[in-house]
Amino acid sequence: MSSAINNIIIYNGYPLSVVVAVGLHITLLVSLLYLQGDSKVETIDFIQPTVIKSLFIDENPQVTNQKNIERRRLERIEQQRVERQQDDARKRTEADAAAQQRRQEQEAAKAAADAQELSRQQAVLRDREEVDRLLLEQQRREREREQRETEQADSQRQEEARERSEQRAREAEQASAAAENAARTEFELIQSATGLIQQVIQENWSRPPSARNGMRTILQISMLPTGEVTDVTITQSSNDPAFDRAAETAVFRAAPFAELQSLPIRTFNDNFRSFSLTFQPEDLLN
Repeated sequence: MSSAINNIIIYNGYPLSVVVAVGLHITLLVSLLYLQGDSKVETIDFIQPTVIKSLFIDENPQVTNQKNIERRRLERIEQQRVERQQDDARKRTEADAAAQQRRQEQEAAKAAADAQELSRQQAVLRDREEVDRLLLEQQRREREREQRETEQADSQRQEEARERSEQRAREAEQASAAAENAARTEFELIQSATGLIQQVIQENWSRPPSARNGMRTILQISMLPTGEVTDVTITQSSNDPAFDRAAETAVFRAAPFAELQSLPIRTFNDNFRSFSLTFQPEDLLN
Protein backbone atom coordinates (compact mmCIF):
# COMPACT_ATOMS: atom_id res chain seq x y z
CA MET A 1 0.00 0.00 0.00
CA SER A 2 2.78 2.41 0.96
CA SER A 3 4.65 1.46 -2.22
CA ALA A 4 1.56 2.26 -4.39
CA ILE A 5 1.16 5.72 -2.75
CA ASN A 6 4.78 6.48 -3.35
CA ASN A 7 4.34 5.51 -7.01
CA ILE A 8 1.47 8.02 -7.28
CA ILE A 9 3.37 10.81 -5.56
CA ILE A 10 6.50 10.19 -7.52
CA TYR A 11 5.69 9.02 -11.03
CA ASN A 12 8.78 8.06 -12.88
CA GLY A 13 10.73 10.67 -10.92
CA TYR A 14 8.37 13.73 -11.70
CA PRO A 15 6.70 15.79 -8.95
CA LEU A 16 2.94 15.62 -8.42
CA SER A 17 2.34 19.20 -9.59
CA VAL A 18 3.77 18.47 -13.01
CA VAL A 19 1.59 15.46 -13.42
CA VAL A 20 -1.54 17.43 -12.45
CA ALA A 21 -0.75 20.25 -14.92
CA VAL A 22 -0.26 17.84 -17.81
CA GLY A 23 -3.50 16.15 -16.94
CA LEU A 24 -5.45 19.44 -16.98
CA HIS A 25 -4.09 20.35 -20.39
CA ILE A 26 -5.09 17.07 -21.86
CA THR A 27 -8.60 17.32 -20.36
CA LEU A 28 -9.08 20.84 -21.73
CA LEU A 29 -7.92 19.86 -25.21
CA VAL A 30 -10.32 16.95 -25.36
CA SER A 31 -13.22 19.19 -24.25
CA LEU A 32 -12.56 21.76 -26.99
CA LEU A 33 -12.38 19.12 -29.63
CA TYR A 34 -15.71 17.71 -28.49
CA LEU A 35 -17.44 21.09 -28.51
CA GLN A 36 -16.22 21.95 -31.94
CA GLY A 37 -17.49 18.68 -33.28
CA ASP A 38 -21.10 19.40 -32.11
CA SER A 39 -21.46 23.10 -33.41
CA LYS A 40 -22.30 24.11 -37.04
CA VAL A 41 -19.37 25.58 -38.77
CA GLU A 42 -20.52 28.88 -40.33
CA THR A 43 -17.76 30.98 -39.30
CA ILE A 44 -14.65 30.02 -37.58
CA ASP A 45 -14.02 32.09 -34.59
CA PHE A 46 -10.57 31.63 -33.33
CA ILE A 47 -10.61 31.57 -29.64
CA GLN A 48 -7.53 32.45 -27.91
CA PRO A 49 -6.60 29.43 -25.81
CA THR A 50 -6.15 29.91 -22.19
CA VAL A 51 -2.62 29.51 -21.26
CA ILE A 52 -1.94 27.73 -18.04
CA LYS A 53 1.48 28.10 -16.79
CA SER A 54 2.96 25.38 -14.69
CA LEU A 55 5.86 25.83 -12.50
CA PHE A 56 8.21 23.17 -11.19
CA ILE A 57 8.18 23.35 -7.51
CA ASP A 58 11.31 22.05 -6.00
CA GLU A 59 10.60 19.40 -3.35
CA ASN A 60 12.04 19.69 0.12
CA PRO A 61 15.43 17.94 0.14
CA GLN A 62 14.72 16.48 3.56
CA VAL A 63 11.52 14.89 2.29
CA THR A 64 13.34 13.64 -0.78
CA ASN A 65 16.04 12.17 1.40
CA GLN A 66 13.47 10.50 3.61
CA LYS A 67 11.72 9.13 0.54
CA ASN A 68 14.99 7.79 -0.77
CA ILE A 69 15.72 6.24 2.61
CA GLU A 70 12.26 4.76 2.72
CA ARG A 71 12.63 3.51 -0.83
CA ARG A 72 15.98 1.93 -0.06
CA ARG A 73 14.50 0.44 3.11
CA LEU A 74 11.65 -1.01 1.13
CA GLU A 75 14.10 -2.26 -1.45
CA ARG A 76 16.15 -3.87 1.28
CA ILE A 77 12.99 -5.38 2.75
CA GLU A 78 12.01 -6.67 -0.68
CA GLN A 79 15.52 -7.93 -1.29
CA GLN A 80 15.51 -9.61 2.12
CA ARG A 81 12.14 -11.15 1.33
CA VAL A 82 13.42 -12.41 -1.99
CA GLU A 83 16.57 -13.65 -0.29
CA ARG A 84 14.46 -15.35 2.36
CA GLN A 85 12.32 -16.94 -0.31
CA GLN A 86 15.43 -18.02 -2.15
CA ASP A 87 16.96 -19.26 1.12
CA ASP A 88 13.72 -21.08 1.97
CA ALA A 89 13.63 -22.55 -1.50
CA ARG A 90 17.28 -23.55 -1.18
CA LYS A 91 16.60 -25.03 2.25
CA ARG A 92 13.56 -26.86 0.94
CA THR A 93 15.63 -28.13 -1.97
CA GLU A 94 18.39 -29.18 0.41
CA ALA A 95 15.83 -30.71 2.78
CA ASP A 96 14.21 -32.56 -0.11
CA ALA A 97 17.63 -33.71 -1.30
CA ALA A 98 18.56 -34.75 2.24
CA ALA A 99 15.22 -36.53 2.65
CA GLN A 100 15.70 -38.20 -0.72
CA GLN A 101 19.23 -39.20 0.30
CA ARG A 102 17.95 -40.48 3.65
CA ARG A 103 15.23 -42.43 1.87
CA GLN A 104 17.81 -43.83 -0.51
CA GLU A 105 20.11 -44.66 2.40
CA GLN A 106 17.21 -46.23 4.28
CA GLU A 107 16.20 -48.18 1.21
CA ALA A 108 19.80 -49.23 0.68
CA ALA A 109 20.10 -50.15 4.39
CA LYS A 110 16.80 -52.05 4.21
CA ALA A 111 17.93 -53.80 1.04
CA ALA A 112 21.25 -54.67 2.73
CA ALA A 113 19.39 -55.84 5.86
CA ASP A 114 16.99 -57.88 3.72
CA ALA A 115 19.91 -59.38 1.83
CA GLN A 116 21.69 -60.11 5.10
CA GLU A 117 18.53 -61.66 6.57
CA LEU A 118 18.04 -63.71 3.42
CA SER A 119 21.67 -64.81 3.59
CA ARG A 120 21.23 -65.66 7.28
CA GLN A 121 18.04 -67.62 6.58
CA GLN A 122 19.76 -69.44 3.73
CA ALA A 123 22.71 -70.20 6.04
CA VAL A 124 20.29 -71.41 8.74
CA LEU A 125 18.50 -73.52 6.14
CA ARG A 126 21.81 -74.96 4.94
CA ASP A 127 22.84 -75.64 8.53
CA ARG A 128 19.48 -77.31 9.23
CA GLU A 129 19.78 -79.37 6.07
CA GLU A 130 23.32 -80.33 7.05
CA VAL A 131 22.16 -81.25 10.56
CA ASP A 132 19.30 -83.29 9.09
CA ARG A 133 21.72 -84.99 6.70
CA LEU A 134 24.15 -85.77 9.50
CA LEU A 135 21.28 -87.04 11.66
CA LEU A 136 20.02 -89.26 8.87
CA GLU A 137 23.56 -90.47 8.23
CA GLN A 138 24.02 -91.20 11.92
CA GLN A 139 20.69 -93.03 12.06
CA ARG A 140 21.67 -95.03 8.97
CA ARG A 141 25.02 -95.95 10.51
CA GLU A 142 23.26 -96.80 13.76
CA ARG A 143 20.80 -99.07 11.93
CA GLU A 144 23.66 -100.71 10.04
CA ARG A 145 25.58 -101.16 13.29
CA GLU A 146 22.51 -102.63 15.02
CA GLN A 147 21.94 -104.89 12.02
CA ARG A 148 25.57 -106.02 12.09
CA GLU A 149 25.37 -106.57 15.84
CA THR A 150 22.11 -108.49 15.38
CA GLU A 151 23.65 -110.61 12.63
CA GLN A 152 26.77 -111.14 14.72
CA ALA A 153 24.64 -111.99 17.76
CA ASP A 154 22.57 -114.42 15.67
CA SER A 155 25.72 -115.92 14.22
CA GLN A 156 27.27 -116.12 17.66
CA ARG A 157 24.10 -117.69 19.09
CA GLN A 158 24.04 -120.18 16.26
CA GLU A 159 27.72 -120.91 16.79
CA GLU A 160 27.18 -121.24 20.54
CA ALA A 161 24.15 -123.45 19.92
CA ARG A 162 26.22 -125.58 17.54
CA GLU A 163 29.06 -125.74 20.05
CA ARG A 164 26.61 -126.58 22.84
CA SER A 165 25.05 -129.24 20.65
CA GLU A 166 28.47 -130.62 19.86
CA GLN A 167 29.46 -130.34 23.50
CA ARG A 168 26.28 -132.13 24.57
CA ALA A 169 26.94 -134.75 21.95
CA ARG A 170 30.49 -135.15 23.18
CA GLU A 171 29.32 -135.15 26.77
CA ALA A 172 26.61 -137.63 25.95
CA GLU A 173 29.14 -139.74 24.14
CA GLN A 174 31.56 -139.39 27.02
CA ALA A 175 28.79 -140.05 29.49
CA SER A 176 27.73 -143.05 27.51
CA ALA A 177 31.29 -144.24 27.35
CA ALA A 178 31.77 -143.46 31.00
CA ALA A 179 28.51 -145.16 31.86
CA GLU A 180 29.53 -148.10 29.76
CA ASN A 181 32.93 -148.11 31.38
CA ALA A 182 31.37 -147.59 34.75
CA ALA A 183 28.88 -150.33 34.11
CA ARG A 184 31.61 -152.57 32.84
CA THR A 185 33.80 -151.60 35.74
CA GLU A 186 30.91 -152.00 38.19
CA PHE A 187 30.02 -155.37 36.66
CA GLU A 188 33.62 -156.39 36.85
CA LEU A 189 33.79 -155.21 40.44
CA ILE A 190 30.63 -157.09 41.28
CA GLN A 191 31.87 -160.22 39.54
CA SER A 192 35.27 -159.92 41.17
CA ALA A 193 33.81 -159.34 44.64
CA THR A 194 31.31 -162.17 44.16
CA GLY A 195 34.08 -164.54 43.04
CA LEU A 196 36.28 -163.58 45.98
CA ILE A 197 33.40 -164.08 48.42
CA GLN A 198 32.64 -167.50 46.95
CA GLN A 199 36.33 -168.44 47.05
CA VAL A 200 36.77 -167.35 50.65
CA ILE A 201 33.58 -169.17 51.70
CA GLN A 202 34.71 -172.34 49.95
CA GLU A 203 38.10 -172.02 51.64
CA ASN A 204 36.35 -171.83 55.01
CA TRP A 205 33.84 -174.60 54.22
CA SER A 206 34.10 -177.95 55.92
CA ARG A 207 32.66 -180.65 53.75
CA PRO A 208 30.15 -182.86 55.62
CA PRO A 209 30.21 -186.64 55.01
CA SER A 210 26.81 -186.53 53.39
CA ALA A 211 27.85 -184.00 50.73
CA ARG A 212 27.60 -185.26 47.22
CA ASN A 213 28.35 -183.82 43.82
CA GLY A 214 25.55 -181.63 42.43
CA MET A 215 24.33 -180.42 45.82
CA ARG A 216 23.46 -176.75 45.89
CA THR A 217 22.07 -174.31 48.44
CA ILE A 218 21.15 -170.63 48.00
CA LEU A 219 22.05 -168.32 50.86
CA GLN A 220 20.76 -164.76 51.47
CA ILE A 221 23.59 -162.91 53.21
CA SER A 222 23.10 -159.54 54.93
CA MET A 223 26.31 -157.49 55.25
CA LEU A 224 27.65 -154.10 56.26
CA PRO A 225 29.88 -151.86 54.07
CA THR A 226 32.78 -152.99 56.24
CA GLY A 227 32.28 -156.55 54.95
CA GLU A 228 30.85 -157.88 58.22
CA VAL A 229 28.01 -160.41 58.00
CA THR A 230 24.93 -159.63 60.05
CA ASP A 231 22.67 -162.49 58.98
CA VAL A 232 22.57 -165.60 56.78
CA THR A 233 19.32 -167.14 55.60
CA ILE A 234 18.87 -170.26 53.53
CA THR A 235 16.43 -169.37 50.77
CA GLN A 236 16.77 -172.68 48.92
CA SER A 237 17.86 -175.83 50.69
CA SER A 238 19.98 -178.61 49.25
CA ASN A 239 17.71 -181.12 51.05
CA ASP A 240 20.72 -182.02 53.15
CA PRO A 241 20.64 -180.23 56.53
CA ALA A 242 24.31 -180.94 57.15
CA PHE A 243 25.29 -179.46 53.79
CA ASP A 244 23.13 -176.39 54.43
CA ARG A 245 24.58 -175.85 57.95
CA ALA A 246 28.12 -176.29 56.66
CA ALA A 247 27.55 -173.62 54.01
CA GLU A 248 26.04 -171.23 56.56
CA THR A 249 28.94 -171.79 58.95
CA ALA A 250 31.45 -171.18 56.16
CA VAL A 251 29.93 -167.74 55.53
CA PHE A 252 30.37 -166.67 59.14
CA ARG A 253 33.91 -168.05 59.21
CA ALA A 254 34.91 -166.20 56.04
CA ALA A 255 33.55 -162.84 57.30
CA PRO A 256 34.40 -160.06 57.31
CA PHE A 257 34.95 -159.68 53.56
CA ALA A 258 37.59 -156.91 53.28
CA GLU A 259 37.18 -156.71 49.51
CA LEU A 260 33.78 -155.02 49.97
CA GLN A 261 35.28 -152.01 51.78
CA SER A 262 36.74 -150.62 48.54
CA LEU A 263 33.41 -150.71 46.65
CA PRO A 264 31.38 -147.55 46.04
CA ILE A 265 28.60 -147.31 48.54
CA ARG A 266 25.96 -147.30 45.81
CA THR A 267 27.41 -150.46 44.30
CA PHE A 268 27.52 -152.08 47.72
CA ASN A 269 23.94 -151.11 48.57
CA ASP A 270 22.62 -152.30 45.23
CA ASN A 271 24.47 -155.61 45.18
CA PHE A 272 25.93 -156.70 48.53
CA ARG A 273 23.92 -155.28 51.40
CA SER A 274 21.56 -158.18 50.85
CA PHE A 275 23.56 -160.66 48.78
CA SER A 276 22.21 -163.86 47.30
CA LEU A 277 24.92 -166.54 47.02
CA THR A 278 24.56 -169.86 45.27
CA PHE A 279 26.86 -172.29 47.07
CA GLN A 280 27.69 -175.34 44.92
CA PRO A 281 31.14 -176.90 45.42
CA GLU A 282 32.61 -178.64 42.39
CA ASP A 283 34.86 -181.16 44.07
CA LEU A 284 32.19 -183.29 45.77
CA LEU A 285 31.94 -187.03 45.53
CA ASN A 286 29.33 -188.73 43.42
